[in-house]
Order: sequence, then C-alpha cells, then structure tokens
Amino acid sequence: MTTSAPVTDPAATTTGSAHPKRAPWTLRRRLMVVVVGLLAMGSAIVGVASAVAVSGLLTEGVDNQLTKAAERIVDYGRNGQLPAPDSLPDSGIPDGYGGGSGTREPPAFIGAPGLGPGALGAIVVDGTIVNAGYLNADGSTVPCTESQDAMILTVSAGDRPSTINLGEHLGDYRVVAVTDASGATRIIGLPLAEVASTVMQLVTLIAIMSVVVLLLAGLAAFAIVRYSLRPLDRVVATAAVVAELPLDRGEVALAVRVPESDTDPRTEVGRVGSAINRMLGHVSSALNARQASENKVRRFVSDASHELRTPLASIAGYSELAARKSDALPEDVTHSLGRIRSEAGRMTTIVEDLLLLARLDEGRELAKRPVDLTELVIHTVGDAHVAGPDHVFELDFPEEPVLVTGDASRLQQVIVNLLANARTHTPAGTTVRTGLAVESGPAGEIAVLTVSDDGPGIDPALQPNLFERFVRGDDSRSRATGSTGLGLAIVHAVVAAHHGAVRCESAPGRTVFRVELPAVATPDVLVPTAE
Repeated sequence: MTTSAPVTDPAATTTGSAHPKRAPWTLRRRLMVVVVGLLAMGSAIVGVASAVAVSGLLTEGVDNQLTKAAERIVDYGRNGQLPAPDSLPDSGIPDGYGGGSGTREPPAFIGAPGLGPGALGAIVVDGTIVNAGYLNADGSTVPCTESQDAMILTVSAGDRPSTINLGEHLGDYRVVAVTDASGATRIIGLPLAEVASTVMQLVTLIAIMSVVVLLLAGLAAFAIVRYSLRPLDRVVATAAVVAELPLDRGEVALAVRVPESDTDPRTEVGRVGSAINRMLGHVSSALNARQASENKVRRFVSDASHELRTPLASIAGYSELAARKSDALPEDVTHSLGRIRSEAGRMTTIVEDLLLLARLDEGRELAKRPVDLTELVIHTVGDAHVAGPDHVFELDFPEEPVLVTGDASRLQQVIVNLLANARTHTPAGTTVRTGLAVESGPAGEIAVLTVSDDGPGIDPALQPNLFERFVRGDDSRSRATGSTGLGLAIVHAVVAAHHGAVRCESAPGRTVFRVELPAVATPDVLVPTAE
C-alpha cells in the first residue's frame, strides 16, 4: 500500500523544552517530608523557647545576686562600714580594705562580700570613676581600662540591673548602681559568660537530641507510611496486571480484582479499590459483549464466505461455458461475459481472503513443519518478476538455508502479498529488494525477511493502521488494481499465527517491511515447498 504522498520530516515538527519538567513527588515522599518537617519545626520551637527560658532564669538569678549585694552596700554605708571616697588615696584603697596599698581595688568588693571571681566593682563621684576593677580567678584585682571605664559610666544609679559589654576579654556583664550615704555611686556587676556557656550547652544538647529524634522519627515514619500504603501498592499492582492484558483482541478473562481486604469503604484506599473493582466489572461485561458480537460477525463472515464459494464457482463455470460459444454471441455479450468472469474471480479472491482471516481469528492451528524460506523467496520473487516486468527485483539471501517451523503455503502468501504491495503501489522502474537473514534475538535465533523499495513512501496518516483490514492508500487506484485492503492484514495475521512479528518503516525514497519468525536448525529431511 505504498503511496506517493510526501512524508513529513519528524525532526521539523518535534519540539522540546529547554528545561525538562521536574518529576512530581510521590505520596510517600510527601508524607515523609511533611512529618519530618513538622518534627523539625517543633524541635526548633522547643529549642528556642527552652534556650530563652533558661537564659532568662539564669539572668534573673544573676540579677537577684546583684540586688542583694547592692542592698548590703547600702546597709554598710548607713553603718559607716564603708570608707568615704575622699579618704581613698590616689594609689588605692586604705590598708585594711582588702588588697593593700599601691593597688587600685574596687571598694565595692569590700562592701559587697559574696561576689566571686569575675565580679566588677566601681566608685563614681561627680561623674568620675575614683576606682574600678574586677576580681581575677586567683582573687587578685585587675584595674579596668579606659574603654571599660567609659562603658561603666553609662550605668545610672537607681535603675534595674542592665547589661553592658566590656570588650572581647570580659564580654557581657550584668550591672547595677546604688548611691551610698556619702553620695558616691557604687557600681557592681557579674559576668554573663557562665550564663552564655550554659545556654550554649543547652542549645547543643537540644540540637543533638533533635537530630537523633528526627532520624528515629524519619525511620519510624518511613516504616509506618510504607506499611500504611501497602494496600495502595496492591491496588496499583492489580491495575498493572490489567494494563498488561491484551484487551484489544481475542477473548479476555478479566478475572483480576483488587483483594477484598483492600476494598473497605471506610478507608480512602478501600474506596479506591472498591471503585476499581466496579470499573473492572463494567469493563469485563463490555468486553464479553464485544467478544460475543465479534464472534457472531466472524461466524457470519466464515459461513458467508464458505457459502459464497459454491455460487461463485457456478458463475465462473457458466460464464466460461458461455464464452466457448463466443462466435455465436454478439460482441457486447462476449464482453459482458468476460467482465463477469473477471469480477467473479476478483470476488472469489476476496471471499478466500475473508475466509482465511476468519479461520485465523478463530485460532485454528496451522501446519507446523520445517519450511525453507530461502526456497520460498526464490520462487516467489521469480513469479513477481514475471507479474511486474516494469519493476526491478533484487534478491539477497545467505548461502545456508533459512528454516522456520510453520505452514509453507501461508508463509508463501505472506511473501506474495508483500511483493504485490510493493509492485502495485510504486511507479514503474522502482527497485524492490527482498532480503533474508538470520539474526540473534532475546529468545534465540530469528529469521528476518525484508521487502524494501525506493518508491515514494507511505502516507504517515496510514502507517499506524497499515495492517488493519480494508485500509487502502488510494481508493481509486486500489480498485483499479484490484486491491481489497486485506493483503497486509493477512500478512499480519499469518505472521502472528507463526508467533512472529511484522512492522513497517517508511520515508520518501525508502519503505521497508520487516518480518521476524523463530528460526530452527537444519533438519535431515525438508518438506518440499510449493512452487
């Protein structure tokens, strides 16, 4: 059925996106991400809240220490237990006030005992620091620097404890300022380094625990989600089995159903499984009705074809008998008898083709004997050369015979139909090449028969339905050449009955029909093929 219609270049019409579409997430992955994400969010909220709460509690404890120390300083001042600021020498605190002469130790330590290493103390008079320093780890005092003094001066008496930064070495301090009986401002403070260290340790611990919990929760969620979606997997497996069934042809026993345990309407998956079972039931009923209708049509075609053979033979016989007395008949009657014989022969061919297809549809067994395809191809190509002398026929086959198991007459009909298709639907001068070879396939060696031509090609619109019945490339030309549209359908049916495959590739200037059949080893005795 090759035609002269031009073939569109697929590359010219193919479009592709520069950015491929991202693959959608599966339901299992979405559930996993949601569960782990919510747990991570909850862990982060709990961690931040815990760190803030602990930091506030620890800071409040430092503030309580500072407040009590400030109260003691005030009490000492009322009782005269603190030296007046103007009695302090330039070099430090008077002897007996802790630290000895020649040092610049903060009198606040003396007035506020109980503050440990790192505690800060300063005396401010008229906006000037008289003495300021902090306790070292060994109990000695370290004077404050000018920049630290400047930060200390920002603290006002009477305010609640506040936070100041005394540089990289000391860091943040919680400080409070009070005014003693002499009018001097005494500032005390405690470092927040221990508070920050405790909070950091807590944050680290929460982070580690959160990671462990997320890992365990992720594994648990994966197991739970996988177990929960097992019914859905079984539903998918059922649908996959149905998808593999050949629902487009033959009798189909659609007995596959979703298990009853997965059709509980009280669950989401159960409702899906129940709906699929109902759908499969409707499909099964439709397939049975279709198959019953097809069986009736096939039986009718088979019976009608069989019954038509007798009257067609009678018509051909009587027309042939009448033609023997053509000298006594008018010319127009002789012409009419000739047309009757011709159309009777054409109709007989159609009936024989329909009867063959009906028998193949019924699954009737073909002959199973070793057949030499090489011999069949040689004889058939020779016949085609005689029938189409205006075409160039070429033959390519191996030296060793190519053998298959099957019906020799039906396989010869396959080759005849393919050659007739190439000869009929290509212009004069077209080269038709018939090739035969043996190739290795997944299930063993296969015999490959190819019939190719350099004609105009097949219309792309016809190629998907090329092997269906009554498909013609050109109605007018097909009827003029006697084509019924059954030739390639018979090729497909016969090849399928031999457990083979046939396909076609066509483009302007090259059309190839490829037939694949299971090959067999060379037997001792070959069955002679029809010539």
